[in-house]
Amino acid sequence: MNENEQKQGLQIELTPEKAQGEYANFAIITHSSSEFIVDFARMLPGLQKAQVRSRVILAPEHAKRLLGALQENIMRYEHNFGQIKLPESKQQSPRTIAPFGKGEA
Repeated sequence: MNENEQKQGLQIELTPEKAQGEYANFAIITHSSSEFIVDFARMLPGLQKAQVRSRVILAPEHAKRLLGALQENIMRYEHNFGQIKLPESKQQSPRTIAPFGKGEA
């Protein structure tokens, strides 16, 4: 890498609409031999359906890089703010990341 490339770095465009973000409290991850699909959804108490707000499709290599980046950032977060505690719930499916079990509101 030459000096010009080092000074430029990676530039990312973030439009105002995307900068607002999308709240999700539920995720479903599926995969095939060639890709991982992560559906981020919003589940609200009292409603039977979670609404998918965003879908991200990743190559397996990128999914593994994402896993590593999340692990590193969670370690940093817990170092600064304390351990993230997860409630124990036998009702949650192991294939999802759900904010609450059935009947909770």
